[in-house]
Parts: sequence; structure tokens; C-alpha cells
Amino acid sequence: MSRKKKEVVEEISEELNSELSEKSATDTDEEKDVEAADEGNDTETADDDDTEVDKLIKKTEKKEARKKKKEEKKSKKKKEDVKPEDVNIVKELLSLIIYIGIVVIICYMVIHYVGCRSKVDGSSMYPTLEDGDNLWVDKLAYTIGDPKRFDVIIFDYDLDTTYVKRIIGLPGETVRIDQAGNIYINDEILEEDYGYETIQPDKIGRAVQPITLGEDEYFVLGDNRNNSRDSRWADVGNIDRDEIVGKVILRIYPFSSFGKVK
Repeated sequence: MSRKKKEVVEEISEELNSELSEKSATDTDEEKDVEAADEGNDTETADDDDTEVDKLIKKTEKKEARKKKKEEKKSKKKKEDVKPEDVNIVKELLSLIIYIGIVVIICYMVIHYVGCRSKVDGSSMYPTLEDGDNLWVDKLAYTIGDPKRFDVIIFDYDLDTTYVKRIIGLPGETVRIDQAGNIYINDEILEEDYGYETIQPDKIGRAVQPITLGEDEYFVLGDNRNNSRDSRWADVGNIDRDEIVGKVILRIYPFSSFGKVK
């Protein structure tokens, strides 16, 4: 008898013992015949046991097969319950999330490395720019090229404040302003018409004496010359190139004044 059969026999030992007891309680005459054919009866009993075990094993296997089949049906039903519409909605949501993520990354890169929006606070650049104007600043303008005279730039005044001014003096040049309000570059009068009005004597500041710009230093003025805090004053001074945030390209608001800043 195999090991598996023995295990099944043990499980149904009570039933077999009962059947074997009934078989042993036969008439005396039958006992003689049984003793005569004891060996044959033992063999037949073993065969009968094996037959019963085989039936039980087959029955158990059938039950397991039916149970497995039911589980497979349940699993298949669960899969069928997931409708194609549900799958499509999930895909669309994932696509939307990915799209939004890409847009956010692009905006971050543009704002921090390509350009930024800046709002004018005050009238120091009047009439070119006015209080409340929204500007677009090109941060890559000076990555390759150098700042040029009369460029309108944004630069860092301190950690929390930026100024918008116009470049007047370039690196290596000497800047001076006389009592008549004339601007000199290397002792030659600068021809320009960006100033809103002539610089008053009390607004010359430190430029009353010649100011020689060092390497990568710039002298800047506001177009509203008598109402601007710029390189004429010690707290601003000469602007180092590293302090320049970028070049003002466009006025983007108000829409009525939209256009290139010159």
C-alpha cells in the first residue's frame, strides 16, 4: 500500500475498523472456512481496502479539481469585471499627470535658466517704463555676448531686491557728470536722449568726480535722471557683471503697451 493510501486509511480508520469487526462476527461454520482460506481472505481484504482507498482518493481529487475550477472562474470573473472604460480612464489620468509634470519642469527651467517676469516698482525708468509694468527678462542674453551701452537690465541690489536701469558706462571706461548735467565717457560727451530731463547739480552724486570702471563693471542710470537710485549713489555703485540678472526684452503688461523695450 502506498504512503498516500496509508494516510487516507488513517483518516478513515474508524470506518474500516467498524467494517472489519462486522466481518469477523460470522457463524462458527463460516469461521472454519475463513481459517482455511485465511491467506486468501487476507489478500482479498487488502485488495478491498485498496479499492476503498482508491475510491476515496478519486473522490478527494474530484473535490479538489472542482474547488480549483471554481477559483479559476472567480479569478476570471474579477478580470472581466474590470471594464475597458475603467482601464481607459486610468490611462488618461496617468497621461494627464505625466503631461502636467512635464509642463511644470519646462516652466521651472524657463523661469530659472531662460527668462523670468519682473514687475516695475516706481518711476525711476520713466518714460521708458512705468510703475506696474510687467517685463520679460532674457537670462541668456549675456551668456555668450556682452552687455551693451544703453541696454535696459535687471540686476540684484540685495538678496531680496532687484533694480531695472540702463547701462551707460562699460568696463574700463571713465564716467563723469558735469554741473550742466552732461555725461562724459572718457572725457567725451555722451550723445543720448534717454534721459527724461537734465540732471540737476544736486543729483550728480559721486559722478561729480571721474569714476573709472573695473573689469566687468558697469555704470547704470535710470531714465528719470532726477528721481533714480543708481550708480551715482554709493549704496548702488558700479554694477558687477555677476550681479546682472538679464536683459529686459519685452513689456508684456499692460497689453496696451505690449512691445519691445528699447
